[in-house]
Amino acid sequence: MSVYELTESLSVAAQITPQDIGELAAQGFTTVVCNRPDGESQGQAGMDEMEAACHEADVLFIRYPVSVLNFPGADLEGLGVLFDDPNQKVLAYCRSGTRCANLWILSRDEASRADAIAVARAIGFDLSMAAVR
Repeated sequence: MSVYELTESLSVAAQITPQDIGELAAQGFTTVVCNRPDGESQGQAGMDEMEAACHEADVLFIRYPVSVLNFPGADLEGLGVLFDDPNQKVLAYCRSGTRCANLWILSRDEASRADAIAVARAIGFDLSMAAVR
């Protein structure tokens, strides 16, 4: 499981499994955000299964699935508030981590967006969803 730290309170990852939740909790993650719709690919753990594993580990599970059709979703501002909450350690996941990184960039205000772009670009994320060139 590759986890990429974007800020002190937010990291992103590719698809995780229910078996990963215990390790994530041990690493201090308090919240897991799913940015991937169920059934996007064969064999992917569904949100109900992920939520049950999070509940067992006392980790909050947030459903915020987005695709090309509904990106960036209904409550980008609320998602940004969660990403910035200093009382949470958040792991957002999708198929590759790219969607999560793009959502994070779009949730930034103008003053901090350039820094966010630099962080995500240095990791190697494709930023085209956020229309960053």
